[in-house]
Amino acid sequence: MASPGSGFWPFGAEEGSAAAETPGTARAWCQVAQKFTGGIGNKLCALLYGDAEKPVETGARAAAPGVAEPKPTCTCDKKPCGCQKADVNYAFLHSTDLLPTCNGEITTMSFLQDVVDILLQYVVKSFDRSTKVIDFHYPNELLQEYNWELADQPQTLEEILLNCRTTLKYAIKTGHPRYFNQLSTGLDMVGLAADWLTSAANTNMFTYEIAPVFVLLEYVTLRKMREMVGWPGGCGDGIFSPGGAISNMYAMLIARFKMFPEVKEKGMAAIPRLVAFTSEHSHFSVKKGAAALGIGTDSVILIRCDERGKMIPSDLERRIVEAKQKGFVPFLVSATAGTTVYGAFDPLIAIADICKKYKIWMHVDGAWGGGLLMSRKHKWKLNGIERANSVTWNPHKMMGVPLQCSALLVREEGLMQSCNQMHASYLFQQDKHYDLSYDTGDKALQCGRHVDVFKLWLMWRAKGTTGFEAQIDKCLELAEYLYNKIKNREGYEMVFDGKPQHTNVCFWYIPPSLRGMENSEERTSRLMKVAPVIKARMMEYGTTMVSYQPLGDKVNFFRMVISNPAATHQDIDFLIDEIERLGQDL
Repeated sequence: MASPGSGFWPFGAEEGSAAAETPGTARAWCQVAQKFTGGIGNKLCALLYGDAEKPVETGARAAAPGVAEPKPTCTCDKKPCGCQKADVNYAFLHSTDLLPTCNGEITTMSFLQDVVDILLQYVVKSFDRSTKVIDFHYPNELLQEYNWELADQPQTLEEILLNCRTTLKYAIKTGHPRYFNQLSTGLDMVGLAADWLTSAANTNMFTYEIAPVFVLLEYVTLRKMREMVGWPGGCGDGIFSPGGAISNMYAMLIARFKMFPEVKEKGMAAIPRLVAFTSEHSHFSVKKGAAALGIGTDSVILIRCDERGKMIPSDLERRIVEAKQKGFVPFLVSATAGTTVYGAFDPLIAIADICKKYKIWMHVDGAWGGGLLMSRKHKWKLNGIERANSVTWNPHKMMGVPLQCSALLVREEGLMQSCNQMHASYLFQQDKHYDLSYDTGDKALQCGRHVDVFKLWLMWRAKGTTGFEAQIDKCLELAEYLYNKIKNREGYEMVFDGKPQHTNVCFWYIPPSLRGMENSEERTSRLMKVAPVIKARMMEYGTTMVSYQPLGDKVNFFRMVISNPAATHQDIDFLIDEIERLGQDL
């Protein structure tokens, strides 16, 4: 702990300021510290202010309105603690009674402690298998049951705390061991702590001067990720963006600029008709990016996949040749490492060979599968990714980093800056007194950019690469366990043969009424309705959640994905039993 002489003062008071020199401020802070930290607070005050400035007796200072005398900090070991805290009557208090209002320290600390208590109760319940994954209500029911409208007059802090409880009551427990609905699941405690810290810091990522540590951590983390991709020394560039869809759009933007830099000033009218290529199982964001950038969805050519959902390289080359013969200019191939539904990995080496032959930018959308680079056992599935020009990697998926955390990695350093910079002189002054390469904002499309790196960095420090590896390997082992349990089980049909490439396990549940029927239009029509009904029942009972969808000529099937390290073999067994319980009468 720093001494007063080192410049540390509570509540933002700087050394030598009036606030720092006021004994009453010191006493108030000591009261709060004593209330919430007990003996540690006494030691802290003694260290900060010396023996002469010991914590004053309770009541030596007038309490803020609505606040009674603080109670001593409890020493019990009950979880959660039921001991009485400071008596704060929130029914008569508003946000204007919190910091930075004068004398708002005790009320603020008590209010935030109560918010933390609400959050901690929710966190504990999220891992309790006896609790519901979801307390489902239809939209009209929730709208009618509570008043969600915004008003001219402020609510009391009592009502604000009630709003917090109500919101979490109906929130989906995405950290629950039996929540399998999305690619992003789980709730990591270190990541959660990092997110809280990030919100408390409340800064922007565009310049080093306002986010020095966060900017440096982004530099270090992106370099490490590029090393894991296989680029020598972690060379290149990158940025954290608001999700994989934006990262993929960045790749398309940069690829276009690389081929036709004049497009930045003159627009699409100044360049030939561009075409991009991606698999028919790729993420919809590739087409969305083309629409947003004025390239057009018709200019995204979908390449056929094999029965496992992998792009067929020969079809890619055939379509590139066709496009060139029509006078179009191929500028991007977006391969996928871990497709959303099948979890397929495109053959990156073969695709890289084709891109090199025709001088086309190769992008790898590894939003879902990029995490496998952490696993010595599974990273071979991304062989060839080191030859890509750009890579999307979402740590908020397979690595369990809290949402949102998506990185776009670019092999050529400086290209992002040239593509996106606008030289805003009020932010990016060229005569600053530090290395301007750490002012990263001008290479981003955004001006305001959230700090997404800290939770990944802190989790990586807490787990190490080996910890992420163990977590990822466990999830893939659970997927194989599910596959082995149902592949020959009565009432189940696999969507494709062979064990899963990722944690995606795709299957139909066949209820008893359909098991004796021959394949026919009637059977297909009835089978299409099975997964949606079972999913609806899951949500109404609140026991578990798993996604379903149709794909091509295949009617609705379950797509099970596992990215939550809290899940176990028992949770997989429960899911199988629950599907059968909820679907046996269909």
